[in-house]
Amino acid sequence: MGTWAAAARMGRLVGTRTQRQWQEGNLPAEATELVGRQTELAQVRGLLAESRLVTLTGVGGVGKTRLALRAASEAQPVHPDGVWWVGLSDLRRGTLLPLSVAEVLPLAGQSTRPVIDVLAEYLAGRELLMVWDTCEHLVDACALTAEVLLRAAPGLRILVTSRRPLSIVPERQLTVAPLPVPGPGDAVARSGAAGAGDAVSLLVARAAEAAPGFTVTDANRSDLVRLCHRLDGLPLALELAAARLRDLSLTELTNRLEDRFSVLGETEKAVYDADPPWHQALRTAIGWSHELCTPAERLLWARLSVFAGGFDAAAVRAVCADDRLPEQALPGLLRGLAEKSILSCGRVSNGNSEGDGERYGVLDTVREFGADWLRGLGEKRTLRYRHRDYFLALALRADAAWIGPEQLSWYERMTVEHANIRATLDFCLADGDARAAQEMGGALWFLWYACGFAKEGEHYLDRALALDSGPGPVRAKALWSRGIAAFAQGDTKTGLRLAAALREAAAGETDESVPVAAAFLEGTSLTLSGRQTRAAEVLDTVPGTRPTGGRYPAAWLLARGARAFAHFSLGQFADAAAVAEDVRATCARQGETWLRAYGDYLRALAALGLRQAEEAAAHARTALDGKRRLHDSLGTAVTVDLLASASVACGRAERAARLLGLAQQIWNTVGTPQIGSPELIAARTACEEHIRRQLGDDAYKTAFQAGYDNDAETGIAYALSLDPPSRFPP
Repeated sequence: MGTWAAAARMGRLVGTRTQRQWQEGNLPAEATELVGRQTELAQVRGLLAESRLVTLTGVGGVGKTRLALRAASEAQPVHPDGVWWVGLSDLRRGTLLPLSVAEVLPLAGQSTRPVIDVLAEYLAGRELLMVWDTCEHLVDACALTAEVLLRAAPGLRILVTSRRPLSIVPERQLTVAPLPVPGPGDAVARSGAAGAGDAVSLLVARAAEAAPGFTVTDANRSDLVRLCHRLDGLPLALELAAARLRDLSLTELTNRLEDRFSVLGETEKAVYDADPPWHQALRTAIGWSHELCTPAERLLWARLSVFAGGFDAAAVRAVCADDRLPEQALPGLLRGLAEKSILSCGRVSNGNSEGDGERYGVLDTVREFGADWLRGLGEKRTLRYRHRDYFLALALRADAAWIGPEQLSWYERMTVEHANIRATLDFCLADGDARAAQEMGGALWFLWYACGFAKEGEHYLDRALALDSGPGPVRAKALWSRGIAAFAQGDTKTGLRLAAALREAAAGETDESVPVAAAFLEGTSLTLSGRQTRAAEVLDTVPGTRPTGGRYPAAWLLARGARAFAHFSLGQFADAAAVAEDVRATCARQGETWLRAYGDYLRALAALGLRQAEEAAAHARTALDGKRRLHDSLGTAVTVDLLASASVACGRAERAARLLGLAQQIWNTVGTPQIGSPELIAARTACEEHIRRQLGDDAYKTAFQAGYDNDAETGIAYALSLDPPSRFPP
């Protein structure tokens, strides 16, 4: 259930743990009451006590995910480091599995080390449960990853849902069966509960939701039992059937479903006969729901199967509308599919009017049926291209608007669409479409850099660039984006190599933003590798005024920020302050948040160099607030480090020690400490030494540990406070 994973990611603070996350993880809310499954829950508890890897297997629609969610919720008290939900239904590349796990915990992919190694190290001393939901298409990758992590982390347990087991030691498997159906002589209570059998209980509960007031009566008892028998107690089939009670009586529903079974074609019978009988029931229930849809609803259902993770009305209009599905008809069709329980829906708001409104999702099994239907219609490739075109255009628009007042909205929107972005890039690479893959990967530089997905940017851009090495503006932008992903992970050698490749690929360009982009990439890589004088020379080639237009709208501000840092590194603090103030003012005029916070950070650095400690602390707090709002874990980590240095310079050594502890906690989720920068490493070391001299080793360790142990939400609030309390609140 990829939308749950996205929702969990959207709710996190600065890419690190809050106390509630530390204790509880990121489990999605249970949308409906679990009916039955008490025996299975007890079995899962027992298996988790015996083994650190438990897999719930069973056919689609049998309720593996629902059972795992309740079992995981009940397991929270015995896992002090949380219970973490990793939805994998939308992930198509097994190589991205470690990244998906890291994002959920969350660990930012901003280290050159293999993600699996970072994960293993992070988990080694923790006691937590992870749920990997919907793994059947990634069995090999899940098996390999589970083996490595379980070996490295004795306190880790993994609960898997899959149609196939992982088949590794020490896996224990529980096959989830359909819900029990009452026998001929069993009683069915009016509540549908006691003595009714769990299948009837579920059907009655969902029927009451679809048709308020529905109850068990003497007249409908036999139809209830007959329907449950016909659907073999399969939960999803029962829920789909119950949704039809808005329009049909129970007798009509049961009779129509009986007719559906009796008129199966020979091809359908052959398919059903090859599967367990309850799979036939699910296929029949979905197929029957499909038949009860209007032709337009059926066509839309098929076309919606190209989306991953979810979609909004704007995406549906762009991807699915044509002469057969007019745009004006889509709202009613979406509403009809939601009423039939084919779609789920919820409201989202991110401050961007186009992205606000209802967001829809589809259960995996229902999506698979739609995808099969789409293939039969011969429309699969057409819809895949429409999907590609829409999300490529969305990425280009986000790039163009990133430096501006809607930046936070675009951050939220592109994070919500992460599964669709991945699906688009995967399709482009599989289709050999180097241009589209490079264009999209280049436009998403901000996702790789500002939003903490640098390792993922490396994954996609390396493949896109390998598809076609021909020069041109599209490849040049992809090289730039890949270089940014490199230095964001501390890989300055790759950053320098790609800066040279960018200049070569863009040779002869008249776009004035190209040399600025190249200077930023080269200058930043030089700065982070300690070559400050050369970095300053490169960055001094950037003009003092911003070029108009061009394909790199953010490059000038980025380069100016890099120049301010180079000034600071060379001890030119007044010059650093002047350039940083210019960056801040420009961003403020444009309503930009991310780089403005970086400007505040640079202003704080310069103030510290000028021995203006209180001013440095004030600028650092302002920077931290901006980084917090954008969930920028890397920016948060470096800013808390800086705030610690400012605090000790202000004479608040205990506060500084607590802030260093908080910063260390955040760095543990980011990757390479201090991004590998010699200046940042030296500054942190000097800060620690200064604190130890003021407090003594024992007091330093106590305060540092207090900062490290507290949750990030409380810690960030403490860091932002103007007149901090003497200790973290309990």
